[in-house]
Amino acid sequence: MKLSGAEIFIECLKAENVDTIFGYPGGAVLFLYDELYKAEARGDIRHILARHEQGAVHGAEGYAKSTDKPGVAIVTSGPGATNAVTGIADAYMDSVPLVVITGQVPLGLIGKDSFQEIDIVGITRPCVKHNFLVTSIEDIAPTMKKAFHIAMSGRPGPVLVDIPKDLTNPDVDKIEFNYPKELKMRSYQPTIKGNKKQIRTALKMIAEAKKPILYAGGGVVSAKAHKELTEFGQAFNFPVTNTLMGLGTYPSNDKQYIGMLGMHGTFEANRTMHHADLIICIGARFDDRVTGDLNKFSPNAKVIHIDIDPASISKNINAHNPIVGDVKEVLNSLFDIMKEEKIKPNKSAFDAWWKEIKEWQSVNCLAYDQDDKIIKAQYVVEKLWEVTNGDSYVASDVGQHQMFAAQYYKFNKPNRWINSGGLGTMGFGLPAAMGVQLAHPEEVVSVVTGDGSIQMCIQELGTCKQYDLPLNIINLNNGYLGMVRQWQEFFYEERYAMTYNQSLPDFVKLAEAYGHVGARIEKPADVEGALREAIKDTKRLHFLDFVVEEQGNVYPMIPAGYGHNEMYLNKQDAIDDMNGKK
Repeated sequence: MKLSGAEIFIECLKAENVDTIFGYPGGAVLFLYDELYKAEARGDIRHILARHEQGAVHGAEGYAKSTDKPGVAIVTSGPGATNAVTGIADAYMDSVPLVVITGQVPLGLIGKDSFQEIDIVGITRPCVKHNFLVTSIEDIAPTMKKAFHIAMSGRPGPVLVDIPKDLTNPDVDKIEFNYPKELKMRSYQPTIKGNKKQIRTALKMIAEAKKPILYAGGGVVSAKAHKELTEFGQAFNFPVTNTLMGLGTYPSNDKQYIGMLGMHGTFEANRTMHHADLIICIGARFDDRVTGDLNKFSPNAKVIHIDIDPASISKNINAHNPIVGDVKEVLNSLFDIMKEEKIKPNKSAFDAWWKEIKEWQSVNCLAYDQDDKIIKAQYVVEKLWEVTNGDSYVASDVGQHQMFAAQYYKFNKPNRWINSGGLGTMGFGLPAAMGVQLAHPEEVVSVVTGDGSIQMCIQELGTCKQYDLPLNIINLNNGYLGMVRQWQEFFYEERYAMTYNQSLPDFVKLAEAYGHVGARIEKPADVEGALREAIKDTKRLHFLDFVVEEQGNVYPMIPAGYGHNEMYLNKQDAIDDMNGKK
């Protein structure tokens, strides 16, 4: 049977076992949407209508981050495509497997400044893993096959497929559908197996170390290697730290876990990194929010760097022993070599090192005082962790609330922490949580956000109503763009330029206007009850507007240009530093 380009598109999605697609219709994708309508009626696929293309792509990200599947989104040409760019760039920075289909004007109109024409392939080239402009109906199926393969293999990432409208018109052309069963791409061959000689060298370096640290990032999540990572860490009795993107890859309730490191990491994680003599980096990239000043970073350490992306190795910090390969495969190979060579780790080898680390842990850097008058943001997150038994999926926006969630919600499983790390996208949380809830309809899904971030994509409350998504929105409302205000307090002489939200909406009425449940919480005594009531109601979305401390800050903090041994643990540290006393 001969099929149109639009019908071929649907068959490609079915061949890839796509069950959910996020999107927003428009002229250039109407033939595709006509077939999506039929496919949904048959029960082949579910389309989720976002209220903005950015929301559609973030929804696909949330779906992908919380599952082992790629996220899929479809938008129209011109502004539809450009509205999707933020989500695509966000996925690129955080290695999220997406396939984004954009409509394009007909082939004959490309390059003629046609209505809603934009060169989306050119625009997205710096922020996709790969992109395609389809130029014939025969190329739709093989291009889609390549797109899914590239998005999911190696270091995951977003792939864009731009399809001109006339290639999907059933009146223009039809061909026989033939979806490739196998795929060979000579120019794209990710290295999966780690070099065994380098793995043996790594074991030798570990045996010689006195002060090691195991540093794991989001690559462990992508590789589904959390069990192997935990086994590796526990076998050698390493102190273990995570990046923001790696939270949950190692259980936070394990005695060897020393917390997140970096700009707002724990005192003990940053001190351990600074004084280490060996860094075992797995699936992380030494980004600037982790390292601080590169010239001051871990001055006495040798580095073992394991990552599937060779471009990430020695990009920022020189690796003394680079191991390119899939994290899961490399760790399994390491275990095999240990068995072959009868290597048994000496768990007491680092006792002196642990004694030093425990002294840093005694500082209790995340302690805070909660009185009975003003709600602390930290308190809300801790209570959320308690009432959900640490088992909620948590999507966050970007800002102080994101750091509080990372610090005070203790993740013991991977894929539960859904946030925008690399790009730092305000507005990410709500639409990403939609994707998570759609992928896991029986699970508790919470959104930790702030009064600035939530307004970026607040229109997605309409999507939540349409699809009956019972999210729990935890709005930490301090009346400021909190993280920006914190930097202005410390480094701009308290000139709070344009960071105070003087015309905030009534979030309760706004939530109710969308058909949801809204509540405003102003007293610490009411925090736990409000959270329990929201979590208990599995049928409706609850928007909880917590009025929190206006000028609360995130500590610890490493200012820009500082090292891991130069942290602010409280406001007095910042004042002393500014006065030259620290």
